[in-house]
Amino acid sequence: MTESLTQTLGPPPFRFTPNRDPLEGPAFSRPFKVLVTLLVWGCAAWLLDLWRHGRLGPGIGGMTAWFLAGQALLLLTWWHILRSRTRLDSEGLHQSWVWDKHLPSRELAYGKLIRVRGLDWLIAPRLYLRTLLGKFAVFYVADPALLAESERLLRELKAFRGF
Repeated sequence: MTESLTQTLGPPPFRFTPNRDPLEGPAFSRPFKVLVTLLVWGCAAWLLDLWRHGRLGPGIGGMTAWFLAGQALLLLTWWHILRSRTRLDSEGLHQSWVWDKHLPSRELAYGKLIRVRGLDWLIAPRLYLRTLLGKFAVFYVADPALLAESERLLRELKAFRGF
């Protein structure tokens, strides 16, 4: 009795099955990864040049420590950009990142694709999703097959939820 009552409360769960289950691809495009690599290692070379010429101050303390901390953050972000992958399956969406993101499809309430048309080859489209409880996440989608399935997911979600 309580089980049937619980099932009738709240909106029904959204169900989505991609054409290939699971469908996975890189979160960021190859040109973007190359650009980020050049920027991060260019900053590292610049920092090394400043240190070699004594422009950061003596030793590793003071200003040098702040620059090293900044470079460490750049390297961490760079590493995750290179390795990050987005997966869409019948359970939901998942993206590996510094902190992995996951949203189950049954809880999805709203979604929107944010992109710069014509620059998808450089700037990965972002899939903004919100759950029925208001939790949201942004997934980067650089893979064309995954992008097409994401667009289908959004169409079906809009038709299912009606907003």
